[in-house]
Amino acid sequence: MQPPESRDHLSECLRLLPALSDLIIAVQSFRGRWSAISSTLNRLRVEDIAGFQSNDLSEDFFRSLSETLQLGLSLSGQCRAVHPPAGRLRTQSELDALAASLEQLASDSDVLIRTGEILQSPVGASRREALRAEARMLITRLQVGTMASRLAALESLMAILCSNEKNVLIAVGQGLVAALLGLLDFSTLSHGGAREKTVAAIARVCSVETCRHLLISEGVPLVSHLSRVLAEPDGGGSSKEKACAVLQSLTLQRDIAMTVGFGGSIFLLLETCRFGTPHAQATAAGVLKNLASLPELHHNFMEDSALPVLIQILQSGTVPAQENAAACLANLVAGEESQNQTIRLAAFQEGALDCIRNYLDTSAADLRNLEPAIKLLRNFSSSSFFADVILSAGFLRHVILALDCSSGGTRTEAARTISELAAACSKPTRDGVEFAVPRLISMLEAKTAEEKEASVKALASLMGFTLCRKLMKKDEKGIFNVVTLLDPTILNLEKKYAVSVLLAVSQTRKSRKLVVAAGARGFLPWLVEMQVSTQ
Repeated sequence: MQPPESRDHLSECLRLLPALSDLIIAVQSFRGRWSAISSTLNRLRVEDIAGFQSNDLSEDFFRSLSETLQLGLSLSGQCRAVHPPAGRLRTQSELDALAASLEQLASDSDVLIRTGEILQSPVGASRREALRAEARMLITRLQVGTMASRLAALESLMAILCSNEKNVLIAVGQGLVAALLGLLDFSTLSHGGAREKTVAAIARVCSVETCRHLLISEGVPLVSHLSRVLAEPDGGGSSKEKACAVLQSLTLQRDIAMTVGFGGSIFLLLETCRFGTPHAQATAAGVLKNLASLPELHHNFMEDSALPVLIQILQSGTVPAQENAAACLANLVAGEESQNQTIRLAAFQEGALDCIRNYLDTSAADLRNLEPAIKLLRNFSSSSFFADVILSAGFLRHVILALDCSSGGTRTEAARTISELAAACSKPTRDGVEFAVPRLISMLEAKTAEEKEASVKALASLMGFTLCRKLMKKDEKGIFNVVTLLDPTILNLEKKYAVSVLLAVSQTRKSRKLVVAAGARGFLPWLVEMQVSTQ
């Protein structure tokens, strides 16, 4: 049943449509434009929309259409003369506006026809079904009408999305992602504020992990819109914060990261790091961290002069920004390629190690994450020159203390760093490397194979030092745990490091008895068969 107001607008549309079509035949000026308008009128399936149950969307559509058709009648009357009374320029401008309005209404009618059946109000529906119906209605509103009406729908939808994570899943199931991308397309030229609110909605969807694959599937179009947000002036920086938050999640996927990196967004992200809000700076550095994990993009970082910006953040940014900047630098200086050597030297010259010292010295005060800083030291240490510099500067103490961290990732990075630094320890007692041995032995009981391997590899690298070897020999439990690592059922763990440690401590009869008592003999046939060596 159509409400009286809706019926009035509908009957007005049904009267005006044929009337305008008849008048178009008689126009004498701008016939080409009127011909295009006539084609658009034929796409307006008013009777089909009237066949659905009346709702706010159809009422708004009929009202807007009747107003536009009345304007069309007035203009067609003026165009019956070869020279319109209002002048050709003004009439042409008004005709263009009329054509754009009708084109939008035709597009709206397509959406209403497509969604008409599912927008029928459910009778006796459960609370969940009622919420799903409301979400469908609001998502449809995002696709029809004026920008003001779309923004009103978006605000209502955001209230639903922010109230409960399950509501996000419901809305996504009703086609929210595609509607938001369509709204970005619609708002690109007409309303900058709409883009900010739309990006905020996308960020809310991205915050639900099970929904991210839908954003990833949008690929290039979504990245293009987010990059445009980064490129435009932004007073409060809120939209840039949200755009970076979305990109930080999406660039964990290699394909998306490559699209962002090769699309010119590295420069935009660096600009956000320089001039954005503290939160935008931190999230932009997080995106850069993900991009820097791809060696193919390192050249782009250097072309955009990324190192000074990253080191400035590492020196004076917020704690989250510093962590992301350190992780980004760690990724950039990783590897043994000539390009990585160049980046390593450039980072050193920019003062990266001094910033890391300050970062580590202040870490105890604010309980910041040490893993990215220790990883950066490890990647520097893969070069013998920088390993000497790091030891001479007293960084080994920080690395050894990091072995006591509650974070398994930090302990693992610290153990790997010790493996790199051990080769440069000419005087181990001076450097204090022996203090790492008890901590590394404790790590042999870690839960993850990754941490166990890092610890036994570090121990193997230290067995060339007499003092470290003596400490290992005295620890019966440690020897037992090293022998345990030979078990073939422990997967994803290189056995050669355990073999190296056991060979080093088996130089005396007492030590050999401990190794045998721990069960090493039982693993010998398997080790021989697998041709495990210490090389």
